[in-house]
Amino acid sequence: MDIKVLGPGCAKCKQTEKVVAEAVAETGVDAHIEKVGNPLDIAKFGIFATPGVVVDGKVKISGKVPTIDQVKTWISEAN
Repeated sequence: MDIKVLGPGCAKCKQTEKVVAEAVAETGVDAHIEKVGNPLDIAKFGIFATPGVVVDGKVKISGKVPTIDQVKTWISEAN
């Protein structure tokens, strides 16, 4: 599983990274988490409000920090 956290490194982006990492750890899924900070790379996903989360190429959220339960749902849907 490939999970991308999109954002330049603001507080909400860092919080999103933490939430994603916690959800992956709690579910025990084998996932690669990548931080994408380049605005051009972020825009390629059609996201213009950060933070954003992309799971296996699909945008799951943009412009707000997800909950751990939301991330767990995305992980279970992708498996």
